[in-house]
Amino acid sequence: MEKITCICIMRELFSALSSLENNLTEAHGVSLNEAMILCALGNEHVTASTIAEQTGMLPSHTSKVIAVLEKNGLIKRQLGKSDKRRMYFSLTTKGRECLKRMKSYEFDIPDLLKPLFK
Repeated sequence: MEKITCICIMRELFSALSSLENNLTEAHGVSLNEAMILCALGNEHVTASTIAEQTGMLPSHTSKVIAVLEKNGLIKRQLGKSDKRRMYFSLTTKGRECLKRMKSYEFDIPDLLKPLFK
């Protein structure tokens, strides 16, 4: 594939993801990265490094998104029981409700992304 064609396809993909994120933000008040962290947490208590691994975000970016979710009351942090140096994150009641609404919401998927959702 020609390099310029590859870049153009990535631009189209980015545009489709941006459209999906706008839909997500309007419907649920969270960004795509915030939604991915909510999904990664589910019913688990996990560390920030586990969240970064599951979402593919850099640790520094994961930390920033976690801070926003905490500020908005969607997740909470707890010290580890056996290792007090480790911090674990989990959904609050508000976070579980948001995740439940997102899972049942009928998103308007951009045409370019529809094959990924079949």
